[in-house]
Amino acid sequence: MRAALAVVFSALVLAACGPSVSGPAATATPSPSPTATPTPTPTPSPSAAPVVLAQSVGAMGMILVAASNGHTLYNFDSDSPGVSRCTSGCIGIWPALSISIGQTPTGGPGVTGALGTITRSDGTLQVTYKGLPLYLFHSDAKPGDTKGNYTGWSLVKP
Repeated sequence: MRAALAVVFSALVLAACGPSVSGPAATATPSPSPTATPTPTPTPSPSAAPVVLAQSVGAMGMILVAASNGHTLYNFDSDSPGVSRCTSGCIGIWPALSISIGQTPTGGPGVTGALGTITRSDGTLQVTYKGLPLYLFHSDAKPGDTKGNYTGWSLVKP
C-alpha cells in the first residue's frame, strides 16, 4: 500500500513539475516541440476530457449527450454536413454545442463517428458529429430529458 501511494505521489509531483522543466528532458505532458512523440490523433490541442458521450437514455436507447452536463444532443434536419442552418431565433432555443477555439472535440466510449467543428457566423466553434452540427435544447433541464425530440430535429445516435 505504501509503495503504491509513493508511486502515485511521485507521479503527481513529476506531472506538476513537468511543464517548468526546460530543455529536451521528457515531461508528463505533450510538448509542442518538433521532437515530441506524435499522438494517435493528429490534432493541434486535444481537450482534456471527452466533449461527447454515448449514453443509454430509457426508451430512446443509446444516444449522444454532452459530457459537460449529460444533456441530450440533437441534429437539425435542415442542416447539411459542415453547414448550420439554425440561426437567429433558432439558436436561442437550440443552443449549439460549442468548444473553445484551439480545443479539439473528443468522444467517450461508444462514440464511434468522427467529431469535428464548424465555425459559426459569430465565430464560435460548433461541434459536429459525422459532419452534422450538434445542438442542445433549451427546455432539457436534466440528464435524460429528450424534450427536443420534435419534427425536424433528431436525437443523435452513435
